Amino acid sequence: MARDIGIDLGTSSVLIYLKGKGIILDEPSVVALDTETGAIRKIGREAEAMIGRTPPHISTVRPMRDGVISQYDMTLKMLQYFLRRAGGAMTYRPRLVICVPSGITEVEERALVDAATQAGASKTYLLEEPIAAAMGVGIDIDAPRGCMVVDIGGGTTDIAVISMGGIVVSDSIKVGGDKYDDAIIRYMRRKHNLYIGDRTAEEVKLRIGSIWNGDEKDNANERTMEVRGRCLVTGLPKGVTVTSREIADALDEAAGQIEDAVCKVVEKIPTELLGDIAAQGILFTGGASLVFGTDRRMAKTTGLRCRIAENPRQCVANGIGRALGNLAEMQDGTQGVGARQQKRNARNG
Repeated sequence: MARDIGIDLGTSSVLIYLKGKGIILDEPSVVALDTETGAIRKIGREAEAMIGRTPPHISTVRPMRDGVISQYDMTLKMLQYFLRRAGGAMTYRPRLVICVPSGITEVEERALVDAATQAGASKTYLLEEPIAAAMGVGIDIDAPRGCMVVDIGGGTTDIAVISMGGIVVSDSIKVGGDKYDDAIIRYMRRKHNLYIGDRTAEEVKLRIGSIWNGDEKDNANERTMEVRGRCLVTGLPKGVTVTSREIADALDEAAGQIEDAVCKVVEKIPTELLGDIAAQGILFTGGASLVFGTDRRMAKTTGLRCRIAENPRQCVANGIGRALGNLAEMQDGTQGVGARQQKRNARNG
């Protein structure tokens, strides 16, 4: 029989929610390609393990960029592979609900729907990430009160004020966990003459990543880590010890861009909803929100209470799971996300 499947198709990872079973797949969105034959060698976690360790004819790529498709054929292959793993031998083509950034364009939206159809979907519904994130933490998005969600993913940060089942004000910027990794790589090159790869930068971010250098108590508990890479002067292996305070300096610019985007959305909140947001605060979801100091820095800047959702990486996927139970209500307006965002931008100046 047909199955309803929800997909959080992110820049850094893919989570799949199967109706009645929950999240059944959580894999990196990485594809290993043989450039000589054009054949796909590995997909997902096995492909991620190959990053930086392949011969010249094997290329590891991330087919999603900034939350949307950057390499159509690779995305299609990846989607087909994950759907086969998630659905097994399906008698009928499944209905898919796929999360997208609120700032997606109509062209990007069309490419995603086409890829889903080619991958085997009978019908594809698109759900904006902030709405899915809010649903995933149990917020009643249909209530006549405002809530504000900031979803910091791998490629994008989506910010939205939601009320009565829709987005009132929103913004989407192409800054997220990947930009944090890039900033760490640049910092290590500039400050320590050390070249490190993406995997090492990711490990540094997870272990001692910080965007907060706020008070003496935090500085007293400063974390350190030995980072190994290639010395840019000698070309030989080299290790240096870096601190969480250094990483906070490295991430300051990228975090500042998120900070500015959050403030711009706060400034556009209608007066009638501002009291709701002041009372409830801002909810942060997405894997990159786990970087230390996200809530403290944003609270200091906005003057609003900020909190990180429990298990923020899975909020969007869990929200899609809730949406799977209401597909009948999603018959209208489930596409045209890009057009709706343009209307919101025009309305809010």
